[in-house]
Amino acid sequence: MRRPLRIGNASGFYGDRFDALREMLTGGPLDVLTGDYLAELTLLILGRDRLRDARLGYARTFPRQLEECLALAHERGVRIVANAGGLNPAGLATVLRELAARLGVPARIAHVEGDALPLPPGALTANAYLGGAGIAACLAAGADVVVTGRVTDAALVTGPAAWWHGWGPEEYDALAGAVVAGHVLECGTQATGGNYAFFRDHDVHRPGFPLAEIHADGSSVIGKHPGTGGVVDLGTVTAQLLYETGGARYPGPDVTARLDTVALTQDGPDRVRISGVRGEEPPPTLKVGRTRVGGWRNEVVLVLTGLDIDAKAALVRAQVEDALARAASRPRHVEWELARTDRPDASTEETASALLRLVVRDPDPDAVGRTVSGAAVELALGSYPGFHVTAPPGKGTPYGVFEADSLPAAEVEHIAVLPDGSRRALPPPVRTRALEDVEAPPLPPPPPPGPTRRAPLGLVAGARSGDKGGDANVGVWVRTDDAWAWLAHTLTTDRLRRLLPECAGLEVERHLFPRLRALNFTVRGLLGEGVASQARFDPQAKALGEWLRSRHLDIPEVLL
Repeated sequence: MRRPLRIGNASGFYGDRFDALREMLTGGPLDVLTGDYLAELTLLILGRDRLRDARLGYARTFPRQLEECLALAHERGVRIVANAGGLNPAGLATVLRELAARLGVPARIAHVEGDALPLPPGALTANAYLGGAGIAACLAAGADVVVTGRVTDAALVTGPAAWWHGWGPEEYDALAGAVVAGHVLECGTQATGGNYAFFRDHDVHRPGFPLAEIHADGSSVIGKHPGTGGVVDLGTVTAQLLYETGGARYPGPDVTARLDTVALTQDGPDRVRISGVRGEEPPPTLKVGRTRVGGWRNEVVLVLTGLDIDAKAALVRAQVEDALARAASRPRHVEWELARTDRPDASTEETASALLRLVVRDPDPDAVGRTVSGAAVELALGSYPGFHVTAPPGKGTPYGVFEADSLPAAEVEHIAVLPDGSRRALPPPVRTRALEDVEAPPLPPPPPPGPTRRAPLGLVAGARSGDKGGDANVGVWVRTDDAWAWLAHTLTTDRLRRLLPECAGLEVERHLFPRLRALNFTVRGLLGEGVASQARFDPQAKALGEWLRSRHLDIPEVLL
């Protein structure tokens, strides 16, 4: 049995802290260092890069990072695994080989491909989400650097862990444990105090990036390098476990991990042990993501200052709507939102002002360009008192749409291109299991009656939220058994809709995780066509959880 694999993360998205790679390589011992560069929006960006230059389509910051750190990683014996290949992993591998030769570093470069799918009409990108088997094959062949296209985020950890410990494809519990560790690591500093509900409890000015010690049975310990900022505790790990997940079964190409079996224990300062994770056969299908240009959008933000805010908003809205109705091409989608950021008797003009936001979308660029700019600008001297906008309306910009689908795993190639250039095809899973909902666990006994006080939910509960295509996810957790008994009985789907009226009329799913003292909600369709369409004020639902925490309800005084 080998010692635990020590694996770190140095990137949670394309644009993350550039010097994190060097920080992780110099901060302490590692066997493998990973980087997650891909998101639904990122693939759209890379697709537009590739339209301009067919040689692109990968994360262009990654070669610059390796120019600084490839020699250091080779000297310290750290393998590097990243999905920075995006839409062109072979192209990135070529760039890295040329870089290694120029630097005089004998690094062996490999890549994984097969995720790219034929483009349906109108699509900009189409990719299947692969697992970690190709990464494991590349590492077993001696690769020092492995770059991939669209693999699952957790595959950046399951691949190295399977290689290190020699796991077979049907060692589901071990693989599931690595999936959970990978999910905790994948978003970088979100596991070490970044974007954390209880941020005031810790110094999180510059949180260090996370790492995991993964044991042969799949259990792990999440931590960070000594002396780095931030914190790793039960709360930060719970928050990241709930982030952008759904029910108890967390499906992936390698294994379906049972999130309802996860047990967390504090294992010392900045160390959280993950154990007990059970795994099941993966589903017979792979997730597929497609992006396309959805049309054109434009935005105008009108500033309303002082008195009569509602009347001013009603006037200018009626004027703009009248102008759009008389235009040759009215935008297909017109959305208004009034943000009452104004205060009475304000001491500054800005705090006396509210913002009226107009967002338009249409397949025709003229419908969101000249039509909207004319309708808004021509009112400058003939509308409400104090008329002005935050910026003049432009010509409009294209927006993207992300669409999720699935495909039988047997229909997707999974190719490891080894350091010597040979190609190894990885077979699809022999055993699969269709996804089914898990029977809901029993509720804890209800809390005893007692006095309550009207207060924000966030005084007793943490939350983290995010996006999955057009759906929003909100995970909510508490830190004591008494608080869990209250939360589980109080925060129902109907209560969530009342607290967050923007969710009214939408399908809301609730999942219970008693071991984590947590609830996980999925709000179907809240984000429209997804982040790239930018149809909502918070298009990725990043702050949805904080809005929920700010809402008031009757909380038992004993919890406060």
